[in-house]
Amino acid sequence: MTHYIGIDVSKAKLDLAWIRDIDKNKVKTKVYKNEHADYPNLIHWLKANVTEDLSNLHITVEATGVYHENLAYYLHDQGLRVSIVNPAFVRSYADSLGSRHKTDKKDSILLARYTATTKPDLWTPPPAEARHLKSLLSRLDALQHDLQREQNRQEKAEATDTAPIVSASIEQMIAALQEAIAKLNGDIDDHINNHPNLKQDQELLKSIKGVGPATSRQMLTLMHNKSFTQASQAAAFLGLIPKQVQSGQFRGKTRLAKNGSSSIRAKLYMAAVVSTRYNPDIKAQYERLLANGKCKMQAICAAMRKLVHICFGVLKHQMPYQPQTTKIAA
Repeated sequence: MTHYIGIDVSKAKLDLAWIRDIDKNKVKTKVYKNEHADYPNLIHWLKANVTEDLSNLHITVEATGVYHENLAYYLHDQGLRVSIVNPAFVRSYADSLGSRHKTDKKDSILLARYTATTKPDLWTPPPAEARHLKSLLSRLDALQHDLQREQNRQEKAEATDTAPIVSASIEQMIAALQEAIAKLNGDIDDHINNHPNLKQDQELLKSIKGVGPATSRQMLTLMHNKSFTQASQAAAFLGLIPKQVQSGQFRGKTRLAKNGSSSIRAKLYMAAVVSTRYNPDIKAQYERLLANGKCKMQAICAAMRKLVHICFGVLKHQMPYQPQTTKIAA
């Protein structure tokens, strides 16, 4: 018999709910700290109150930033079945039930009911090397943003009457950040080279005209940390799906959804611009869209989306990029 558990995760605490009888709405709840030291107590409570056989539990948490990750990894390592769901799906489910009140306790009960009725897909954690690469790239992105801010401050200082000690401080900070970025880039390259699967997949991505080292790294960590079954899922995850606003006679502009990582989209944008000149498939699409009356930005957005599809394709088939336009012309 499967028992369904919902855990509402916040930075400080975990609200747990067990649906004892969904028809009679009987539930049992408990609160724990969102700290690794308290996770064993949560497991002890489940064994004492629900079942000794943890394989009979199905636990669902929402993807709440990063605060759910440590718990999800811990539960999975303990042999529990875990689902990580999009909060928007749970909110739609709550609306269908007419649920209006929102508290952490009620959210945990809602998650338990959602698990019992919809049976969400089970989550499989990405490999350790993929998680490590993701954390390295996240740190690199943060350092590059810090460097850009210091360079902006330096530009302002040079244009104003700034005390020499301030200018010297900015220069020292820029030098330190540049050194840290150079070292981290080396660490990232070493990490990829030390894992044959990552190294091979990066080479496949770099075979795509327009995809350089920075974009290949971002797409590598994305594809290895997410279990996409279709290229369209990856494009949607990155917010590259057109979203049209329409109501009655009103026809709004079509824009990108822009959910997902803005950092990856920024790198894809630059890669797409290059691809419109050097990638035959994307160049042909870009020119066709412009000839059909699309503006340059719409054509670039379509190029970004196509680039994601090509990246997905070379990794799925484990084959270097082969332009389709050239094949058709031949």
